[in-house]
Amino acid sequence: MAGLADIVACESSICSIENSELRYRGYSIDDLAQNATFEEIIYLLWYGRLPNRLELKALKQDLAENAVLPKKIYELLHLYAPWGNAMAKLRTCLSFLTHFDDEVMDHSFAADHRKAVRIMARIAAIVAAIDRIRKGLEPIELKTIRPTSLAEMFLWLLTGEKPAPIAAKALDTCFVLHAEHELNASTFAARVTVSTMSDIYSGIVSAIGTLKGPLHGNANEQVARMLEEIGELSRVEEYIAQKIANGERIMGFGHRVYKNGDPRAKYLQALSGELAEWRDDRRWYELSLKIEKLVYEQKGLKPNVDFYSASVYTYLEIPRDLFTLMFAISRTSGWLAHILEQHENNRIIRPRAEYSGKTEVKWKGISER
Repeated sequence: MAGLADIVACESSICSIENSELRYRGYSIDDLAQNATFEEIIYLLWYGRLPNRLELKALKQDLAENAVLPKKIYELLHLYAPWGNAMAKLRTCLSFLTHFDDEVMDHSFAADHRKAVRIMARIAAIVAAIDRIRKGLEPIELKTIRPTSLAEMFLWLLTGEKPAPIAAKALDTCFVLHAEHELNASTFAARVTVSTMSDIYSGIVSAIGTLKGPLHGNANEQVARMLEEIGELSRVEEYIAQKIANGERIMGFGHRVYKNGDPRAKYLQALSGELAEWRDDRRWYELSLKIEKLVYEQKGLKPNVDFYSASVYTYLEIPRDLFTLMFAISRTSGWLAHILEQHENNRIIRPRAEYSGKTEVKWKGISER
């Protein structure tokens, strides 16, 4: 079947999508979006249950202690052209980290979880360093700040200033919503890679390389470009009508899995509205609302998780080409959960292909060809 649509490739207890309802380890995304922090989600995905107070404190401490990057990573980032692709930089940096981990080929449960913490902590620091170094700014030293969450840490490392509580909370909720989504393309790539008993870093590199493709990642960047291209509320109707007349895709709408709308979209819409009020700038939010209304009326399509995340990240003043990297920071928690699960009961993933080529072709000597 094309794209392996509806093909069950493995069993997993991490995430389910049934009847358009998304659940992490049995917990509804509605319950988690309204109550959980990203660190609680990380623990839930990796260990199968929510942490108690002491376990959560320990995880936060481990993440903070392991977020310090090897100095060679900064040297590597200085080698890149400032305009180079940010996802490619992230992919190479994650691969480079392999050389600084003496447990890289230790596949024991304990070592796998220690490596998971190191990767989860450092990916956020790498993304912040990518942006600062390409702007000619020095990376922020972690010892100079005391963040209370991974989301706050990222914004602090990115800007050099302690973020407003509303900004840190908004990004934390985004991380919760993007953390896991069953056997999507990047998750499948990670599981295939580590099923060969390759190392965890290789699995994450495979996932990042897969997410880099515009058919999987990048949609929220394209939504932001659309919002900028439209610019004003008065242009929305004409723009959408032209897109529909030309048979062009309107980014941020529809979903291959959700037939009745993406359950995550309403929380991002609410965040966009809250941040619009905080910034005293309702333009991006109101543009998004009007686009949503017209597309639903004319195409019957509802927004997916990418649509309102574009305006949320814009209000958070995150550079547009880092939008997909925000997704990667969050989804690393889910990728790692699947890698850990794959290693628990591993069998190499080796599907078959249905042959569609010629049969019984006879050899011809070179003089006859």
